[in-house]
Amino acid sequence: MSANSADRASFGPMKMDRTISLTPSEIHLWLAFYDEINEEPLLSAYRDLLNDVEREQEPRFYFARDRRRYLVTRALVRTVLSRYAPIQPREWVFSANAYGRPDIVNAQARDLCLSFNISHTHSLIVLGVTKGRALGVDVENFRARTAAIEIADHYFAPQEVADLAAVPQQQQQYRFFEYWTFKESYIKARGMGLSLPLDKFSLHYPDEQAVEIAINPELADDPGQWQFWQLRPRPEYLVAVCAGRICLESPSLIVRETVPMLSEKEIPVEFLRFSTFDRLHYAQQSQ
Repeated sequence: MSANSADRASFGPMKMDRTISLTPSEIHLWLAFYDEINEEPLLSAYRDLLNDVEREQEPRFYFARDRRRYLVTRALVRTVLSRYAPIQPREWVFSANAYGRPDIVNAQARDLCLSFNISHTHSLIVLGVTKGRALGVDVENFRARTAAIEIADHYFAPQEVADLAAVPQQQQQYRFFEYWTFKESYIKARGMGLSLPLDKFSLHYPDEQAVEIAINPELADDPGQWQFWQLRPRPEYLVAVCAGRICLESPSLIVRETVPMLSEKEIPVEFLRFSTFDRLHYAQQSQ
């Protein structure tokens, strides 16, 4: 959806005053296609939401496209979080943990157990929001970039390297990004980023839809406490989600496409892969 014809007079808090219900049994994904958001008055309205540090950071990006991505990302986080808590977009405060992951400082949001995670790729930003559970999201535009498959030899677990080599050559690029997005979502859910060795855990595909994780005991983590999903909101994008399991019931994923401060719509998605634990849940939902 393009914002080219938008009138700045309509950019006020028009939709930010409508609270969205979010229960612990839900995970919300927000998608912003930033190449389609290019009306300068709207971008200026986003800039008005930023704090001083964020405003200083924006012009440091050399390319205009990267400056726009940064600006839309900050506006997306601030406006979306305000849909879940009585905090104005300008009033959000964040701090980074020891590994650089941003966390919410505002007491009202912390009392609500809000947590979020964000990822971006060529043309798309994905923001995940949930309550009371760890969350990691990752997105790749696998048609806009070419993976160096040999990276897997140095960073993937031995079983993943072997499984990747067994895939027909014309499918290896896609399979690489399947692994990569899942692995990124897991390390982000752990809140430790690339300090977590990528070769100490591995993803397995028992069949065409299932995904399972195996974790080396060195990481002191229980594979059973994590759930995974993978989807393609548009043909060129691959999104992976990793969330901590807090109950036996599998959470529902709700996906919205948005132009911050201007429009939003819920979009249907089909999961390409999801944790084997969840297969019965989604089979029952589809009946």
